[in-house]
Amino acid sequence: MNTNSKSEAYAAAGVDITAGYKAVELMKKHIARTMTSGVCSDVGGFGGLFELDLTGIKKPVLVSGTDGVGTKLKLAFLMDKHDTVGIDCVAMCVNDIICCGAKPLFFLDYIACGKNYPERIADIVKGVSEGCVQSGAALIGGETAEMPGFYPEDEYDLAGYCTGVVDKKKIIDNKQMCEGDVIIALPSSGVHSNGFSLVRKVFDVENSDIKTPLAELGGKSVGETLLTPTKIYVKPVLALLKEVKVKGISHITGGGFYENIPRSIPDGLCAKIEKSAVRILPIFKLIAKQGNISERDMFNTFNMGVGMSIVVPKEDSQKALDILKANGEDAYVIGEIIKSEEKIKIF
Repeated sequence: MNTNSKSEAYAAAGVDITAGYKAVELMKKHIARTMTSGVCSDVGGFGGLFELDLTGIKKPVLVSGTDGVGTKLKLAFLMDKHDTVGIDCVAMCVNDIICCGAKPLFFLDYIACGKNYPERIADIVKGVSEGCVQSGAALIGGETAEMPGFYPEDEYDLAGYCTGVVDKKKIIDNKQMCEGDVIIALPSSGVHSNGFSLVRKVFDVENSDIKTPLAELGGKSVGETLLTPTKIYVKPVLALLKEVKVKGISHITGGGFYENIPRSIPDGLCAKIEKSAVRILPIFKLIAKQGNISERDMFNTFNMGVGMSIVVPKEDSQKALDILKANGEDAYVIGEIIKSEEKIKIF
């Protein structure tokens, strides 16, 4: 730990440099879990170095993604639980880049806070590190910015950035998608990290009891259920890509089914979703009931229990399901590709 650098004037303005050093020391053990063979730098440098292994890749294409956790962080503040939102941050990035077939290589995070509480920052990074382990990415850098007067002392924001690589000839696009292809659902773990402005309004989380267990949520509280971290789909999808020709992948985030599934569907084709096949999680039924939200709006805001959809040839659908299930995903069919000028129909 750096013990020489200390500014009494800066501390008087609300920024504790030494707290930053302590936070780095506390987070090092978590970051160490994410180290992969490509990492060439230690924590604390001015840049994260990563050596790219191109074995078996003829034309490497780098794929990048960036995102944050959004107002789900409000639940972390209210529940005083900070060691899982980092998983959400990683998930929102790596789940995006896997949609084109990219394997995540490394990740960087950015934490901005009103006051640097080293133990809390370390908890946040613990979650980020867990997300990186789940996705096979190395946490090679980050930044913690203490910003008194800009953020309240007990609040923070969290964002991240990841880079992955894919062989150009293996990039997933929708050019080969055709009528009759099957749409497979990968279950979500809950609300994930989208729609929380509406969720917070529905449950009035700042003024209501969100800590009492509810029978309709399997004995969990609203707060605990909403904080369930976003599922990371990287490893199961990479396993699938090795054996099956995948024609399209959609990460179901903000905008739900209606916005995200069409992003992987070419013009002239449509995703026909069988509504009765969708395994809607209890939390979404509770949101719809308590908020008096229409079914159309629910499917246009939330993932409804489907975190990712994958399009495969009909003849490979059973093989795809078997591979995904062997890799921990209780995947199931929710629809098919049909000819239509509409991009999605939910029946």
